[in-house]
Amino acid sequence: MSAARPRLLYVTDLAYRARGRRYCDEDIFLTSRLRARFDLALCHPLDAGALMDGFDAVVVRNSGPVLGHQSAYDAFRAQALATGARVYNPLTGKADMAGKQYLLDLSAAGFPVIPTVGSAEELHRLPSAERYVVKPKLGADSVGLRIVPAGQVAAAVTAAGGEVLIQPCVDFVHEVSFYFVDDDFQYALYAPDPERRWELRPHAATAADLEFARRFIDWNDLGHGIQRVDACRTRDGGLLLVELEDLNPYLSLEALAEEARDAFVTAFTASLSRFAHGAALNPA
Repeated sequence: MSAARPRLLYVTDLAYRARGRRYCDEDIFLTSRLRARFDLALCHPLDAGALMDGFDAVVVRNSGPVLGHQSAYDAFRAQALATGARVYNPLTGKADMAGKQYLLDLSAAGFPVIPTVGSAEELHRLPSAERYVVKPKLGADSVGLRIVPAGQVAAAVTAAGGEVLIQPCVDFVHEVSFYFVDDDFQYALYAPDPERRWELRPHAATAADLEFARRFIDWNDLGHGIQRVDACRTRDGGLLLVELEDLNPYLSLEALAEEARDAFVTAFTASLSRFAHGAALNPA
């Protein structure tokens, strides 16, 4: 490996269409900036396994939900673990990278998450609600998500035909996301209109907000990489975790001012440089 110019394989699906987001714009922007420090090649997620040899690190970015190419992703993951390939984010993530089991585990452990159970028989463990969210345990981008009256939960679970998550339909003020590179907070964005999740504005995170978000970053103990902590603001002003995205979180960089985007790129570039060179994360 050249100490001056690490070689990165940047995994992205530039043609993927996501509701309310243009993945391709974000990765075109990021790779245009990363080329100043790295020798860079882009590839589709279906090609990553065949191409990753000879690169100092593989960066998995806006590659779309792995559900669309689950077998290829599983093969890529197994190959990377077997060969010791350096994958960013590291494949040790315990959150969305490993499925949605963590929501059940964190809920049972008393973390501030939307209360979650995995079967209709456990409905009594949730706060009473008029409506409930039923969604696949292996899901992404709200695919398969249903909101049903309390009396129809069991039928919705049966119709789902697989493992599910069940949550009360929370009456929240807005959703807010906190973005981290390694263990360092970068920025926060919120959606003022609950019906328009991806129309985001900058959010001035409070000390309490950051304490909430860092609790999940600490729990995941990822070391390197980009993580997005998604939460909902309840009517009493508190926060509940919606999800912890630790595989390929969309960054909504278009919602940031130029100075904030530049600061993120600087942090991302420094993190990738440390990671490609095999350096350990500096303790906070």
